[in-house]
Amino acid sequence: MQRRIDHGWRLRELMAARGMNTISDLIPHLSDRGIHLSDSQIYRLVGGTPERMNLNLLGAILDTLDCSFEDLCPVTVNAVPDRATGTLDASPKTDAFRPARARIHRPE
Repeated sequence: MQRRIDHGWRLRELMAARGMNTISDLIPHLSDRGIHLSDSQIYRLVGGTPERMNLNLLGAILDTLDCSFEDLCPVTVNAVPDRATGTLDASPKTDAFRPARARIHRPE
């Protein structure tokens, strides 16, 4: 059985809970921690879910919002069953539906 790892991204929610409603509220906090990003980079960070992130940026966000990684990015692990390939038992099943054979009657 395989395991699938999913994650969320709650930056916008955590910002709103702390009274930061726009990206311009976040910029000075990140600048104080040595992170200098453009407005468009921060907009993409707040509006979407990043696939990759610099650890310095992650640390600055966690410090700014005074939260843990699990608060910011909840992770869920789901078990995914393996697909059946049909190679274990190749014999035909007798109880499977099988249409009746057609009979053609010729006129006499």
